[in-house]
Amino acid sequence: MSLVRPFCAHVFRHAPGADISALVAPPYDVISPDQRETLLAGSPHNVVALELPDGPLDPTAPDNRYETGRATWESWCADGTIAADESPAIYVLEQSWERDGHHVRRRAFIAAVRLHPFADGIVLPHERTLPKALSDRFELLRSTRVNLSQVFGLFSDPAGQTDDAFDAAMADAPLLSATDADGVASRLWAIRDAATISAVQSAIGEGPIYIADGHHRYTTALAYRDERRARAETLGMPAEEPGYDRVMMALVNMDGPDLLVLPTHRLARAEGAFDEGAFWAHLERYFDLAEAPSTPDRSLASADRTSFVIRARSGRTHLATMRADVDPAQVIDAEHSDEWKRLDVAVLQELVLKPVFGITTDEPASLERLSFVKDAGEALAADADAAFVLAPTRMDQMRAVALGGETMPQKSTYFYPKLLSGLLFRALD
Repeated sequence: MSLVRPFCAHVFRHAPGADISALVAPPYDVISPDQRETLLAGSPHNVVALELPDGPLDPTAPDNRYETGRATWESWCADGTIAADESPAIYVLEQSWERDGHHVRRRAFIAAVRLHPFADGIVLPHERTLPKALSDRFELLRSTRVNLSQVFGLFSDPAGQTDDAFDAAMADAPLLSATDADGVASRLWAIRDAATISAVQSAIGEGPIYIADGHHRYTTALAYRDERRARAETLGMPAEEPGYDRVMMALVNMDGPDLLVLPTHRLARAEGAFDEGAFWAHLERYFDLAEAPSTPDRSLASADRTSFVIRARSGRTHLATMRADVDPAQVIDAEHSDEWKRLDVAVLQELVLKPVFGITTDEPASLERLSFVKDAGEALAADADAAFVLAPTRMDQMRAVALGGETMPQKSTYFYPKLLSGLLFRALD
């Protein structure tokens, strides 16, 4: 069986080419309670009613969110709010936006991807996941039996073999479109031609596929598959491939020119009183401190050694650049590869956050004193003992770490733009 296959999606019922902006939403994990209410005020059929249903999170409580989600899905399918597509397809998604005065676009194939444990080396993670989020997503999947949104995956196609398939699909009018609050326009097409589908399957081959975003969704889909397999074996059911053996993924060429990876900046708080003098003295063991640049993002992106722009609570701000005589692979005492130790996020975690602030992934409670900000200016103006502005993680770094079977610290990458939920659904039964 091919790693990627077409599937018959469910979609919000719409006229051909319609704009369904009122029905879609950002990924569930970035939606605040206020934003959820705003989305539902725009339309009671917004996908957020499925992704974040009403009700308690306890699956044993009456009218819990998972029962509500299932009831909403069944109701919308019954009354025609959501309908099955006419035939199986691999879908093409284009996202386009303006950045620094230039028009940018990113294209993806949305397909049903065969689930593999990470140890198989076929689908690879690059970041850690959080147990609480895993439990919530698992209960929702178990109840609804629907992939409500896509996992964001990356495949390697340096020669651009898949460009022809993208171009052929986009020659027709789109099936639908939607625009998010940031002005990112999403348009969707379907590839139903058998020869074109075969070409896409051949180009992607047997992977590897790297998970860019949606680690929780993939991990819960894998756990759900294992639960259903165990039940099927107990009942003596046939072993032919069922729907739960795959997960809906949007696959982007990681070698494409318009794959935009942004950094996620860090805000740290000390467990007790913050000793700023000791903080700067510790940094000078590993970093040269210089005047902070006026444009932190651009300066960090062009740096040839690990660098951060750091602002302490007093307002003192510096560009901290790894000293030429310091090799992170030698000074970081952790059971990780040299590639992992040379990641900017790993350097910050192991040489600063852990020894100075006591923040470590081994102690989940300590992570409550670490927060994340997308905008550099917002980070440097935030109320924190120390703010750290980072450069983006490079694709070659992510690839090397993932292929080595390792995962980066949480929030090491921010792939922009996010994928919208509600463009397509994939029912598992």
